[in-house]
Amino acid sequence: MTSHNLHALKNIEKMFMELLRNLREKIETLEKEKTGLLAEIEGLKEKGEAKARELESEVTTLRKEVKALEKLLNAKEKNTE
Repeated sequence: MTSHNLHALKNIEKMFMELLRNLREKIETLEKEKTGLLAEIEGLKEKGEAKARELESEVTTLRKEVKALEKLLNAKEKNTE
């Protein structure tokens, strides 16, 4: 093998090693970002579920108020007849 071919092979090896290092760094960065995004999604899901529970409670209260007002109006109508 000539020294020119050997030098070319070493350059190719160097390029592949750099590519491999860059890919590892990119994978590590993406894995960290994925972990962060999954945590953010979980937090948003928890906030959404809490908001849904709060709204359910408010709706239940409003339904009770509607029933109470209907009873009150029906009672008044019966009294005025």
